[in-house]
Amino acid sequence: MNYGKIGIICKIGVAEPAEILKEILPHLRNKGCTVFLDSETAELLNMDGYPRSQIPSMADVIIVLGGDGTMLSVARIIGDKGVPMLGVNLGGLGFITNVNSDEIFDAIDKALSGSCPIENRIMLTASVCRHEEKIANFIVLNDVVITKGALARIIDLEIYVNASYLTTFKADGLIISTPTGSTAYSLSAGGPILYPTLNSIVLTPICPHVLTNRPIVLPDDFTIKIILKADSEDVFLTFDGQEVFPLRRNDIVEVKKSEFTTKFIILSGRDYFQVLRTKLKWGER
Repeated sequence: MNYGKIGIICKIGVAEPAEILKEILPHLRNKGCTVFLDSETAELLNMDGYPRSQIPSMADVIIVLGGDGTMLSVARIIGDKGVPMLGVNLGGLGFITNVNSDEIFDAIDKALSGSCPIENRIMLTASVCRHEEKIANFIVLNDVVITKGALARIIDLEIYVNASYLTTFKADGLIISTPTGSTAYSLSAGGPILYPTLNSIVLTPICPHVLTNRPIVLPDDFTIKIILKADSEDVFLTFDGQEVFPLRRNDIVEVKKSEFTTKFIILSGRDYFQVLRTKLKWGER
């Protein structure tokens, strides 16, 4: 598949993407591509731009200039549009932005030729019910996290899996993660690394009061229900670490696999295990 309509979404608040685009944009136009640039970046270049939320409906592919956080926000914007993404890492760790800025031209040419494989990553949908009424619904690529505020006591989370009672975690919180998100917050909380294309969901308690409460990996067709049993009003639900929703006692959070997937363009020859060695510095002394 050849991609002729190119959306470009950049990290907000930094000048580097605009400087890179001064070279990329003529290159894309010379290849006959139509480019849809996000409004914030376009303003820096004195160009016409488009709201980020509209770009997935206009483009065949989206190039993301930024870090993993930018990729996560774009994945949520894409939603049901199914537009593949190519991530260029201008951030720090860069687990899901798999192209470095010094190889951007070669990567773009390969991606736009349609010869690169596309990797489908599962997403999660999370809803909140309060007094039997659904009051919120979100989709995420990395994780859904229930966490307490800095001064709150340990919280009680009653967990059900496919309507079967699992346990009640007494902990600082709980992370429900996709395989993509297994190398994010879940990893720092002691969770396992999952190969990113697995069809699984990870439950990782945060600082559990009972040390035998360990992370558990579930099939992605399972539904997880969490009932907040804490009296504290200082408990929050966060989505990909970027959006926050306050919870109250007896709120029910339901998490399951989304009907949407995120599509990543993977450059030929990229090795996930090399990414792990490089990003996590395995084998170094």
